[in-house]
Amino acid sequence: MARSEDLAIWLQRTVWQRRVGSWEHEASPGLERVVEAVVAHAALGPTDEVVDLGCGSGQVSLPAAAIAHHVHGVDISERMVARLLERARAANLANVTAEATPLERFALEPRSVDVVVSNYVLHHLSDRAKAEVVRAAYGWLRPGGRLVIGDMMLGRGESASDRAIIAEKVRAFAARGPAGYWRIAKNAVRYVVRVQERPISRERWVTILREAGFGGVEVIPVVSEAAIVIGHVPA
Repeated sequence: MARSEDLAIWLQRTVWQRRVGSWEHEASPGLERVVEAVVAHAALGPTDEVVDLGCGSGQVSLPAAAIAHHVHGVDISERMVARLLERARAANLANVTAEATPLERFALEPRSVDVVVSNYVLHHLSDRAKAEVVRAAYGWLRPGGRLVIGDMMLGRGESASDRAIIAEKVRAFAARGPAGYWRIAKNAVRYVVRVQERPISRERWVTILREAGFGGVEVIPVVSEAAIVIGHVPA
């Protein structure tokens, strides 16, 4: 299992080290809406200590830092972390720190933060790792704290909603012509093999948060394939 996890971490780090130069220019309107929803539903206040899991170059961390007391970003890519800190300095945000660490190995002191956020990252982890990160986040959060995850949320096509989402995405890509056909083929391989992208359904996310101990768990749809799931640590 350790060797498999090491290989998965190496693959993800390699991918995101290469994408740091283009990632900020690739965001779709749908992804931007998910970012906005994560920040809004985090309900941040000026005293909040925040951790952003999979911070990238700061899509959530920077707007969160404009509100919260402190934001600590965590990302598998050293280059992403460097870019986040560069952007924070340019924005005169002195309350941003970050580290390059795989989420599966990141640790915090118990009950040391108020909010944990993550945006479009956890679908890259194995299902076991997703559950472990959620359980860890529960331990990091103070009473009354909250976990807010924005992500691609669909299952393996078992439900009618899954099939509707998949059909909608196929039609959208097909409308782009040859480039869209390539995206269909590439995404189909990822979806079937589950090498790099491993989304799970909204229902499964609710179960994972509840099993970790979170209360008041709710799912808020944002775009066809993406939603927000929120859980609260009992006060």
